[in-house]
Amino acid sequence: MVSQAVEKDLDPVTFEVLKNAFSTIVDQMAEQILRTCYSFVIYARDFSSALCDRDGNTIMQGSQDIAVHVGTLHFTAKAVIEEFGDDINPGDVFALNDPYLGGTHFSDMRIVRPIFHDNELIAFSQSNGHWADVGGKVPGSFDMTAHEHFGEGLRVTPIRIWDRGRYLHDVVRMVLANTRSPEIAGGDLHAQAQATKVAEDEIGRLIAKYGPNTVTTAFDRVQDYVEKVTSQRVAQLPDGEWETEDFLDADPARGEGLVRVRVKLSIDGDRIRYDCSGSDPAVANPLNASNGSAFSGLITGTKMFFPDVPLNSGFYRVVDVDLGPTGSVLNATWPTAVTGFCSGAYEKIVSCVFELWSQVVPERAIASCFNLEYLLVGGQDQRSPDSPNFMWYDWMVGGWGGRNGRDGSNCTSAVFGVGEEVQPFEAQERLSPVVTTSHEIIMDSGGPGAFRGGCGVRKGGTLTDAGRTVMSYCNDRSRSVTWGIEGGLPSMPHGLWLHRHDAAGPEYLGATFSNVAVGPGDSFERPSAGGGGYGDPLLRDPAAVLEDVLDGYVSVRRAALDYGVVVTENDADLLDYEIDVAATNELREQIRQSRRSWLQEDPQDIAARYSSGELDKFDLVRRYGVIVDWGTGELLGETTKSFRAMIQRRAVACWTT
Repeated sequence: MVSQAVEKDLDPVTFEVLKNAFSTIVDQMAEQILRTCYSFVIYARDFSSALCDRDGNTIMQGSQDIAVHVGTLHFTAKAVIEEFGDDINPGDVFALNDPYLGGTHFSDMRIVRPIFHDNELIAFSQSNGHWADVGGKVPGSFDMTAHEHFGEGLRVTPIRIWDRGRYLHDVVRMVLANTRSPEIAGGDLHAQAQATKVAEDEIGRLIAKYGPNTVTTAFDRVQDYVEKVTSQRVAQLPDGEWETEDFLDADPARGEGLVRVRVKLSIDGDRIRYDCSGSDPAVANPLNASNGSAFSGLITGTKMFFPDVPLNSGFYRVVDVDLGPTGSVLNATWPTAVTGFCSGAYEKIVSCVFELWSQVVPERAIASCFNLEYLLVGGQDQRSPDSPNFMWYDWMVGGWGGRNGRDGSNCTSAVFGVGEEVQPFEAQERLSPVVTTSHEIIMDSGGPGAFRGGCGVRKGGTLTDAGRTVMSYCNDRSRSVTWGIEGGLPSMPHGLWLHRHDAAGPEYLGATFSNVAVGPGDSFERPSAGGGGYGDPLLRDPAAVLEDVLDGYVSVRRAALDYGVVVTENDADLLDYEIDVAATNELREQIRQSRRSWLQEDPQDIAARYSSGELDKFDLVRRYGVIVDWGTGELLGETTKSFRAMIQRRAVACWTT
């Protein structure tokens, strides 16, 4: 039903037709990109599109767009308006990737086309695509050692690349020459530009049918509609203030210890307000968020609790944001490095917002989800005589948090962009000298809870004919492990293991590194975590635990350790298992009596037992709340203090027995 926000100057039927037409136009832009892009990264849907009004406000986004992009696209259009003012003409097209002007990171190149009718500017169409490389120190442009942006790649402030329909070849050539694959980047640029032309043509078609006044009025009304609907929903919620925090693993400049991301939510009548002023200073690597990506994280998390409301600038009108002082990990400014924001501060913002809204709307409650990760391997492909540059750019699915009344989703794309697809291995192997050797669900990776977190996956690969090759990894949560809520327990730590062809065993490189030299025969393996658990795992139905064992999601051993459910294996080949009810009741009582004291045990002793092989990583993060260097076994004392405090607040405080 159309809201009363639709005024009488646009009848309800026409409003609905045009509202849906705008959505279809943006989806048509996506189809154009998918059919013409050069990059395998963009083909796997790491792109977004938008239609904006003449002031740069978002009218409509695509139905499968990347969540982190859509909260920033209006900033991009406004940056073009600010830069060029009245010097915006029919046939112009602009480009930028500047995260300090409300963008995300340098890899996300935005192509913006003004739309005119009778020489009057009426709208902008925009395509945002993740280019596989934009220069910088390392292939893939994720230099995880960067303190400042100068090593991360080319910063493109708003520039004109078509001038009144004339292609500015020299300007574009300069941009493409700063990438490692100019042919691919150039192909993507033209695919994006053509997608914006699709929107221009379709808006022209609507104007021919309905007239310019009706169409431009609808631009305003769809935003008014979303604002009105969102305000009405918020007004039905209780007023109050809620506050929480999450953490990045560490700041390389400050040594061991977690880095705080603090978010406060206030609801007052029909207004939402966020205050992030309690967050720590920016870190000495690219995991910081600039203002645009931090804003987008707040919007992404909020929108998940209003799933049926369209997203445009009308939604943003209801939300007031204070990111706190400039220079924080959530409000990084030039020239602070920000390329890895998606695996760092952004993801922590979303997790905080999920937890806050889980208290406001408990029927939609969800625990922390796995952390987005990027693995980049780049060098020379020696399978070809001319040894061209290659870029193996990979991300994985993982587990979402357990929910109120339902287990978390297994093997799902990250909150960062649910529309992203897993890249087909066959195509990756055709394009790059990297062979995938394994890809499987990780047993026991879902955080234990009354409702289990979704399971993550493990992926391995081996380099073949690769020359002058380096590896970089953009990730987090090797220490600030994905957590549960309402009594639920954490998932598992992240981190990559590299096994060189001439080494006796694998080497742990952690969750964040860059420019590690690798060569033919070297292999690697990394996990994506599962989601955190929701609710006390001792309250999980034993039959559900048994079903998890049958499905291979939970081992017999951890069914007992995490859930207190004793499962007897009669015949594994026939999947013949059964619950020992008496033993289960006895074990659950033992765990209830002991589990609080486990979190008080000496962390040094726990670390020593891990190093000896007596305990595994699941024991440490779930039972004892101890964080170590997962390669050396060295205790991380300050991190453990913070991690234990987190478990006390999110888990122990919610256990009734």
